[in-house]
Amino acid sequence: MPPVTIASRAALALLIAFLCVRAAPAKVIESALPNGLKILVKEDHRAPVVVCMVWYRAGSMDEFNGTTGVAHMLEHMMFQGTAKVPGGEFSRIIARAGGRDNAFTNKDSTVYHQQVHKSKLALVLELEADRMANLQLSNDQFARELKVVMEERRLRTDDQPKSLVYEAFMAAAYTANPYRTPVVGWMTDLQSLSADDARSWYRRWYAPNNATLVVVGDVSAAEVIEEAEKYFGPIGTRTLPERKPQLEPPQRGARRVSVRAPAELPYVMLGWHVPSLRDPERDWEPYALEMLAAVLDGSDAARLDRELVRESRLALSAGADYNPINRGPGLFVMDGTPAPGKSVDDLEKALRTQIQRILAQGVTDEELRRAKAQATASQVFELDSMFAQAREIGALNNTGLPPDSVEVQARKLAQVTAEQVREVARRYLRDDNLTIAVLEPEPLGERKPVPPPPAEHRH
Repeated sequence: MPPVTIASRAALALLIAFLCVRAAPAKVIESALPNGLKILVKEDHRAPVVVCMVWYRAGSMDEFNGTTGVAHMLEHMMFQGTAKVPGGEFSRIIARAGGRDNAFTNKDSTVYHQQVHKSKLALVLELEADRMANLQLSNDQFARELKVVMEERRLRTDDQPKSLVYEAFMAAAYTANPYRTPVVGWMTDLQSLSADDARSWYRRWYAPNNATLVVVGDVSAAEVIEEAEKYFGPIGTRTLPERKPQLEPPQRGARRVSVRAPAELPYVMLGWHVPSLRDPERDWEPYALEMLAAVLDGSDAARLDRELVRESRLALSAGADYNPINRGPGLFVMDGTPAPGKSVDDLEKALRTQIQRILAQGVTDEELRRAKAQATASQVFELDSMFAQAREIGALNNTGLPPDSVEVQARKLAQVTAEQVREVARRYLRDDNLTIAVLEPEPLGERKPVPPPPAEHRH
């Protein structure tokens, strides 16, 4: 028997991945209520469990200057009660039913989710419909919750040097697009945020015609649609505000920003403006960018970890990342922490040299096969998780992409050529399209411990 090489293992993994994708158990069933609520259901009968998500197409990118953080703030307030369900009871009701719940806000959306036994789906739908239409938002509750959110910002951003660098990086990379503002909000905006700001956000965006119900699990699609009609059907449609394009103008030169903060080691981020996925069947650049990121940082055998961390020992860590699923523009990012005795300038130069090598020499067939196998397999592994399936369906739909286009993406990834990888690097990873953010460490000193947010607000 011939030896099993890295390339052959990659090819085998790719074959297995595609067979698994082709054997995916069900398509996404789409429906809509007369009031505009979109319903997406994927049946998965492996366990008597159901994941329910309500996606509102409103995230931090929809905020106005001066009220940054209001989308995330309202996420917290959605757990503060209605006339039927008093404050704090929502999560306790789910827990008593044997389930778990949470929520998250990002730049593109706000999402509320539960995982329960399939017999409790009607309970979840009733609770979500109630707070979609009947949230009670008092000034006192808002003031208390605002303190929690401000503490969350201190804990997760102000006291985290890399988070401060990321915040400064985004604010420098984008000049016009609202992706430049942090999801949690600027502290100065939080300090002046009012309950009326949250009420206005709730009235503006929390409507069935701006929401999507995603259900994955041991259910019948017809029954889910029937139950959704029962609970969400009576909620009236609202006129949504006009969403005007906020396009990022072309960058005309490299940008650099530095952040001074208490830290043990420096850190650097490099980012280039690149396209997001808009047409899964016709686009090719986003898939080539995914492969470029995978070649650089898709595994222990990828270039950055192998050459910068293990061989040259220039860096303690080095990575590359690209997410094609966004309502707004995309970024291709590289980052890293230099090893002791090495400078951030050394690491920045090494990261940029990696790009220059790809421009000059391209990528090898073996690298590309391995990257394809890993990228496709990671999509397949998500099928093991109902939550991951629901999140993927919701994210695609929220971005305006077909919610069942995963197989199309897998096929397009497999078709990426080495020349296409080289071409997207040539087109986009240019110095005049580059933003660099650097952490300049200051002495650590003494820090007061910051307690975590209360258990009710795990977001």
